[in-house]
Amino acid sequence: MAEKVLMKGNEAIAEAAIRAGCRHYFGYPITPQTEVAAYMAKRMPKIGGVFLQAESEISAINMVYGVAGTGKRVMTSSSSPGISLKQEGISYIAGADLPALIVNVQRGGPGLGGIQPSQSDYFQATKGGGHGDYHLIVLAPASVQEMADMTVRAFDLADTYRMPVMLLADGTMGQMMEPVILPEAVEPRTEEKSWTVTGTEGKRPHHIINSLYLKPEILEKTNIERFERYRTVEEREPLVETYMMEDAEYCVVAFGIAARVSKNAVKAARDMGIKVGLIRPITLWPFPKAALSAAAEHVRAFLSVELSMGQMIEDVELAIRCRRPVSLCSRTGGMIPTPEEVLTAIRNMTGGDKA
Repeated sequence: MAEKVLMKGNEAIAEAAIRAGCRHYFGYPITPQTEVAAYMAKRMPKIGGVFLQAESEISAINMVYGVAGTGKRVMTSSSSPGISLKQEGISYIAGADLPALIVNVQRGGPGLGGIQPSQSDYFQATKGGGHGDYHLIVLAPASVQEMADMTVRAFDLADTYRMPVMLLADGTMGQMMEPVILPEAVEPRTEEKSWTVTGTEGKRPHHIINSLYLKPEILEKTNIERFERYRTVEEREPLVETYMMEDAEYCVVAFGIAARVSKNAVKAARDMGIKVGLIRPITLWPFPKAALSAAAEHVRAFLSVELSMGQMIEDVELAIRCRRPVSLCSRTGGMIPTPEEVLTAIRNMTGGDKA
């Protein structure tokens, strides 16, 4: 039986990435994700990997672009302002159809904001962030165990669909310590892929990694083909957790640390006789629209709980086509709503109804 170890969320990401076969990390320190880089700096040289603290976030993401072009597993990590600096490079990686992992352990914003946890990068992550038509697969862990598990899943998804994947956590997830069962280690992949730039040795045609298409009809065709692949992702990869939704008449929607707080509030509301359940999106893109749409058939109202001024609430409204009212319970700037605050919001949503 696998042994549980006590780890900080950021360290669990780093160790899981190594065990998933990642041997290339490029980054720059920024609170509250610096432990990812520090862990990689310690471990990578010992296992024949590459750790490089770049001179800037812009440099780091372009180094990721280079290694991704060889087909090797590669990652970077940062926090909100640093991810903003990486957006141009992320768009290039998406435009070149390359697999890579980008970790964002969010802090409060906008601007330099603060170093406390936040979920206010939701729009940036799920709506593209950089320029042009593209998506990232966005995974939102709610425990240290999921920080590790989703790191492995992120690499697998990136390879399967040849696209960048973002692990979107918040400062709480990065800094908290919990028991975790680490994944089994695998060796870095060495098989040749049909698109990698690894040298021809005169045995095959040249491969070109590029995101520049000067002929508009070619760029349009490329974008359309890419979105056909995205539709496959939307069909196959949505992940969601439901809690007490079988007989629910009201529904709370939350992800990450907000979902953990909300689950306690849902339990308290049930003790009061309020038939409320929880839907936790695990993939923020693709958003689990089907689960929300199905819930809208039998619940009276929805409550979106967020560590932002309200961003995911728009996707909730879109998923249910505004068939039911959706209210917001949120804290921002690094504040986290308490279970009592969420319970109050649930009671307000129900209008005092207990049946």
